[in-house]
Formats: sequence, structure tokens, C-alpha cells
Amino acid sequence: TYLLALTFLFLFSGSVFGDDVIDGLNAYTRQDYKEAVKLFRLSAERGNTLAQYNLGVMYTQGLGVPQDDNKAVKWYRLAAEQGHAEAQLIVGVMYSNGQGVPQDFKESVKWYSLSAEQKNAKAQFNLGTMYDQGKGVPHNGMRAFKWYSLSADRGYAKAQFNLGEMYREGDITTQDFKRAVKWYRLAGEQGLAEAQCNLGLMYENGHGVQQDYEEAIKWYRLAAEQGLAGAQSNLGLMYESGKGIMQDHKEAVRLYRQSAEQGNVLAQKYLGVMYVLGQGVPQDYVLAHMWFSLSGSNGYKDGVKNKNLVEKKMTPSQIERAQDMVINWKPKTK
Repeated sequence: TYLLALTFLFLFSGSVFGDDVIDGLNAYTRQDYKEAVKLFRLSAERGNTLAQYNLGVMYTQGLGVPQDDNKAVKWYRLAAEQGHAEAQLIVGVMYSNGQGVPQDFKESVKWYSLSAEQKNAKAQFNLGTMYDQGKGVPHNGMRAFKWYSLSADRGYAKAQFNLGEMYREGDITTQDFKRAVKWYRLAGEQGLAEAQCNLGLMYENGHGVQQDYEEAIKWYRLAAEQGLAGAQSNLGLMYESGKGIMQDHKEAVRLYRQSAEQGNVLAQKYLGVMYVLGQGVPQDYVLAHMWFSLSGSNGYKDGVKNKNLVEKKMTPSQIERAQDMVINWKPKTK
């Protein structure tokens, strides 16, 4: 999906542009993709780096030519070998994903490194991820921290979030909640839902900032509106408890359901409790049993415990019905 979202990088520089490239860009702008491909190819075959890159994009997106990852990576690689940073990044992504080439994490690291050294923020983030996950290179938290920091300084939201995580956890660097908040905020202000959720958590718990439930709700809501299950569950808790907002069990149930339907084990447990207590919904032990069972089957021990407790209040036929509902349940995507 990342590759299909690419757009052209029109880096207007007289030293790299030829008439065919400019004419190709004009053809692309007026959506004459076949003509654009023809013109890009003329320059690409003469070694024009930008034309090679653009031709790769055309094959990636299937514009003016049949979609073909094999041909796309050929042209990206030619541009990458001439030092085109974005092409180097994309070649790295294609090796990482096995698109148009056999999956090869070491080769991916090679291309990410070349692009990262040219200060490409996405490549710096991807390289940090490879060190973080030990893919293509031995796991090295400090090198991951280095590349995340460089990428974050250049404004890349995912790197800012990961850097915030490292400061919050304190495993790789000294734990520093204030710095964690700083990076979560920068990423959250760019719309990254995970960062918005974690910033809400910092405000709820008073970590790195003065405790502020209303501010926590603000950030949880921003993330929840993007469909992030954890934020929906956290916001539901705020409504259930009445922290920073008027208590509203029906709204809590609505948010728990959105989260639970995505497979969030805590929300599944919370929703089960609401059905047991009849808060925000009519009391229903069958549905409670179903949600507790799902929570437990996904690894949450309290889910199993709660399921066993509610079973004591149920008839055998009710238990059987709840079990059938679990078998037929499928998670929804956000």
C-alpha cells in the first residue's frame, strides 16, 4: 500500500531534467499516461535518473502500462544506483516486502542505509525499524534510537512516535516522560493516532505533564475517531467512570463495542462487564459470556475468569448459545 500511494517527486533541477522528462511530466499532469511513459522511457534509457524513477512509479501504479513490480524495481534500481534517495528507499521497501524481487532484509538494509545517509526521513525510520526488529542486521536498540532520532528531527511522525515510546519505556535510553510527551505531541499533531492515544494516556496518568483528564479525553477522542481500538477503549473508560466528562454508560458501551469488534481484549472484557451489570445496555448474560470468552481466547486471563463466573448464572442452553456466537464471531477492521 505504501508503494501504491507514491506520487512523483518533481525536483526541478536543470542538471537532471531533459525536455523529454518535462514533456512527460506535462503529459502526466493532463493524465495522458501512455504518452508520459513513452517520454519517460526515452530519457530513462539515456540514463536520466528522474525519468528512471518516474518510470518505476508508472509501473508501480499501472499508469500507461500494465502494473508490473518486476519492471518497476528495475527502473527504481537504475535510479537508486545513481544516488536517487527516494528510489533507494523504494528499492529497500520492495526487498523488505518481496515485491518484484525475492524478500531479502539484508539487501533492504543496504538500500535504506544509502537513502538514510542522504537524510531521507522515511529511510532513516525504516532503517531504525530494521535495527529495532533485528531484520537484515543484528538487533541493536541504540542504532535504532539513533535513526529514529534523525528521522524524528526531520519531522517524520512514525519516528517521533517510536522515539516517544523509547523515552517512555526507558529500556534503550534513560526514561524521560517529558521527552516522551514532546515526541508524542509532535506526532499526534500530525494526526498519528497511536501517538494521540499515548499522549492521552500521559495526560490521564500525569506522566511528564500535569494530570488533566479533559486533555486526555481530547487526545483519546482524536485517535478514537480514526478507529484506533485502544483509544476507543480508553475513551470508553473515561465515560464509564465520569473522569473529565459527564458519566455516560451508553456512550461507554458504544466505544467499547467499536473497540471490542476490532478484537481489543480489554474492551471485550469491559463490554462483558457492562452486559453483566446492565449498564448502558439491558442485562444479558449470553452476550457477556460471549465477550468474556473472546477476551479470554485472545490471551486476557481475566476474560476466562469472568466467563467462568457468569456461567454460574446461566442455563446450559444459554451457555451453548454464547459458545455458538463465539464460533461465528469475526473481527471488524477499522
